[in-house]
Amino acid sequence: MFEGDFVSKIDEILSSYKAPSDLIPILQKAQEEYGYLSIPALQRIEEKTGLPGAEIFGVATFYAQFRFKPQGKNLIKVCHGTACHVSGAENIEDGLRRELAVEGNEPTHNGLFSLERIACLGCCALAPVMMINKKCYGKLEPSEIKRVLAEYR
Repeated sequence: MFEGDFVSKIDEILSSYKAPSDLIPILQKAQEEYGYLSIPALQRIEEKTGLPGAEIFGVATFYAQFRFKPQGKNLIKVCHGTACHVSGAENIEDGLRRELAVEGNEPTHNGLFSLERIACLGCCALAPVMMINKKCYGKLEPSEIKRVLAEYR
C-alpha cells in the first residue's frame, strides 16, 4: 500500500472514534485492515489521537488478540480448552503443523496460512474445534485436515 493510502486508511478508521477509551476498537480495526499492527500504524494512531505511544503499545501488547507481524491470508485457530484438549486438540494441531510444514506462529512459506493455539473458542460441544478465519470446524479428526484445508487452497 502506498504511503498516502496507508495514512488515509488509518485516518478513516480514526474518524469513527473520538474518545481515548476507543483505543481497543481502533487497534482492532487497524489490525482487521492490515492483518497486524505495524509500527507506522501505531505511530499514526499516536499522532492523531494524542495518546502516548507507550500507552498505545501497552494496550496492544496486553491483549493476545493483537499481532505485530504479518500473518498468512487464512488464520487457523486451534482450540486447546479443556473439552478440546481431552478430545484430541493436540492431534489436530500436530496434523496441521505437518500438513502446513510450520513451527511456532510463523505463516506458511506461501503466505496462505498462519496457525495459532487458542485457550478456548467457546464451542465446547463441538470439541475438538478449529476455526479458519471466521468459520468453525468441529468434531474434527486428523484425517479431515487435508479436506478442510483444500477449501482455502
